[in-house]
Amino acid sequence: MSSGPLDQGERRSGALLEHLARRMRLRSESVLAPLGLRPRHLVALTVLRDRGDISQQGLASTLQIDGTNVVGLLNELETAGLVERRRSPEDRRRHVVTITPAGTERLSEAECALATAEDEVLGGLRPAERDQLYELLRRATSGTTMTCAAEPTEDPDPLC
Repeated sequence: MSSGPLDQGERRSGALLEHLARRMRLRSESVLAPLGLRPRHLVALTVLRDRGDISQQGLASTLQIDGTNVVGLLNELETAGLVERRRSPEDRRRHVVTITPAGTERLSEAECALATAEDEVLGGLRPAERDQLYELLRRATSGTTMTCAAEPTEDPDPLC
């Protein structure tokens, strides 16, 4: 990488991704608010639905948040009747967290609302372009690097 000034004609994605993420975040928050949810609630409910019962400590680890913060998060969700905490029968010192039927229903409502928000934010893209964007973002976040200089495979990357 050169240490000289950047060519002003160079295309950089960072600012565009930040702008798109900000638009998506603001729109998502606005459709979640009437449901009494925030993005962190949505993530916790999704983990509980997809993984089933999990210890409070396991949930904190999965969400990569401090144990104290997961307690506050679960207090909010439990007060709303969306999750239940109970003592583990195997280890009475542990709490097991479960999504309730009301939590599953609210999560489904939130996912529908978020799909609508995503349709609005990405409305300028055709369905095939949205699929391509999803795949590109998935690959970019997977942590693996791909080089176009590598030997072609049976399924070459169409972007190389």
